[in-house]
Amino acid sequence: MPSSPLTRRTLLAASGATLATGLLPARAAGLAPTPTMRGGANNYRPGAPIVERIGGGGFWMSGTVRRAGDGAPLEGQRIQIWAHTTEGHERDARSHGATLTNAKGEFRLEMPQIVPAFGQAHAHLAYDSAEFETVFLRPLMDSPRDTSLEAHFVLKPV
Repeated sequence: MPSSPLTRRTLLAASGATLATGLLPARAAGLAPTPTMRGGANNYRPGAPIVERIGGGGFWMSGTVRRAGDGAPLEGQRIQIWAHTTEGHERDARSHGATLTNAKGEFRLEMPQIVPAFGQAHAHLAYDSAEFETVFLRPLMDSPRDTSLEAHFVLKPV
């Protein structure tokens, strides 16, 4: 049987990227865990409450949580989110909140518009439960005018 030609689509599928056609990410054996990002833990507040929304909303923070190795989606995982927004600084308690992942390992939380702090528009996210190793992320926005940002976690069991 002839092998399939190597295309951008097959490369994306092999890497686990979600394609515009709606295909699910590949579950590659040996999927590496997400490393903690430098500056990700700045102004972290242990135990931030699970909320339906942070402040007045208008900006969407979303992403996925998968298990290292097999890439299986992780349901019920707590993700804390905080940022410098139009309603408060990232050090303010009112700028922090947490949400849980659904059965597909997806999370989504509405919050006020993120604004630049120290010249960069960015968010902070943390996975900090006992089942997997703690990971802090600090993704940058392409533009301060963006109204959404994604972050993806691949977690390693403790």
